[in-house]
Amino acid sequence: MRDEVTGARRIVVKVGSSSLTTAAGGIDDLRVDALVDVLGKLAADGREVVLVSSGAIAAGLAPLRLRRRPADLATQQAAASVGQGLLIGRYTAGFARHGLTVGQVLLTADDVTRRAHYRNAHRTLRKLLDLGAVPIVNENDTVATEEIRFGDNDRLAALVAALVQAELLVLLSDVDALYTGDPAAAASKKITDVRTESDLEGIAIGSAGRAGVGTGGMVTKVEAARIATGFGIPVVLTAAPMAGPALTGDEVGTLFHAAEHRPTARLFWLAHATTPRGRLHLDPGAVAAVVVRRKSLLPAGITAVDGSFAAGDPVDLIDAASETPVARGLVNYDAVELPALLGHSTSELGPGYEREVVHRDDMVLL
Repeated sequence: MRDEVTGARRIVVKVGSSSLTTAAGGIDDLRVDALVDVLGKLAADGREVVLVSSGAIAAGLAPLRLRRRPADLATQQAAASVGQGLLIGRYTAGFARHGLTVGQVLLTADDVTRRAHYRNAHRTLRKLLDLGAVPIVNENDTVATEEIRFGDNDRLAALVAALVQAELLVLLSDVDALYTGDPAAAASKKITDVRTESDLEGIAIGSAGRAGVGTGGMVTKVEAARIATGFGIPVVLTAAPMAGPALTGDEVGTLFHAAEHRPTARLFWLAHATTPRGRLHLDPGAVAAVVVRRKSLLPAGITAVDGSFAAGDPVDLIDAASETPVARGLVNYDAVELPALLGHSTSELGPGYEREVVHRDDMVLL
């Protein structure tokens, strides 16, 4: 038995579209009920469960008479607006059989990168768990644009696991484990445990696929496992039909062991959840101040500004000499304001410009 699983009291479970819907689109009631029965038993045993569920777009295909997942964003959003209601309705009915209430939580990347939104998301999820409800989380595909999308729910699940400080993340898909190559190939071997990055060397993970009704692939699941284990959360990767054995501690699928040291939640989020809206190029003195002395970034050390961003947006701090990112932070000025400040000290700039360009508390080294 896996102690990391049996000892976990707060669990995030992610399930993909292909494990919930038919190939033609539409919800597969038998698959949904099977998953709900497993999670309902966990909740009945006193464990806190958060479900990150894909499937909104896929569930909306059949009602809209769409034959396949649409490529354009507007049609995806339309399908999501139809499918999300159907999906949450099915979960509501399923968990009600176990005497459980569900709460729908739809997120965009903005909801977990801006400080106020981040705190709101945390409070909502925490209160739902305190009240004994099962949060059902999905990306808000109805309104999310390319700029504020997570891209796949594997990454979202890892970030939600960190947000609620889960003790276990379970990634359910249509593959029963991580293999050294194509699972269908006779030469491929199942990997039962991943303890360090060296355990992944030589493994043909592939690329993020977008076939069928889903958007993920094995590469997104391994990356999600890296994110979660880096925050101290163990991860089990297995197929959806194996959810029951996996969550009772049987040695099924692949167990990614957690790192020993956990970073602060907000800086972890800044490093993994955000997409930079711009770049600030730093001179050698500013690089040393930020990286070595862990100081805030001041305008005097910036040599150039790229991108279009507003105050509060994430930006990458670039070593101008090597053109490599050394840190990411939340900027305190709009992009149009910064060029006039470059090379000047805050005392030279006068009143109204006392604040740092990026405060050290809003910065994470990459």
